[in-house]
Amino acid sequence: MNEQKEKELKVKGKQEVSGTSEPTRPGLVFTPDVDIFETDLSLTLLADMPGVTSDLLTVDLRDDTLTVTGRTPPSRREQEKPLMMEFETGTYYRQFSLSEIIDQQKIDAQLKNGVLRLTLPKVAKTVPRKIVVNTD
Repeated sequence: MNEQKEKELKVKGKQEVSGTSEPTRPGLVFTPDVDIFETDLSLTLLADMPGVTSDLLTVDLRDDTLTVTGRTPPSRREQEKPLMMEFETGTYYRQFSLSEIIDQQKIDAQLKNGVLRLTLPKVAKTVPRKIVVNTD
């Protein structure tokens, strides 16, 4: 990735929870796998969050930091006795630092089949364009 692209969108690294704080929700915390694509007009971020529904998903933008949090509900009912469980439930959490080239007012989010699609439009001044040269 070249230097310009690195400035556009940065993934925040994992941070350890300090020893004095405790999580407010029980369960596991997962980092969703993310693919990022770029065009001249926008960045598209795809995050895999299987089991998350829109009512349990939060996309928050604060101080140039985009935070994605989604919870998966328990997959079994109380009366069911688990025989084998491979799908773990918990919380998905990921943060991204946005640069000034992203038009933060126009960010769009869609959730379909466990995949969150975030469209991050670029501000108009950063979109490449061809200048027409007029002749007399």
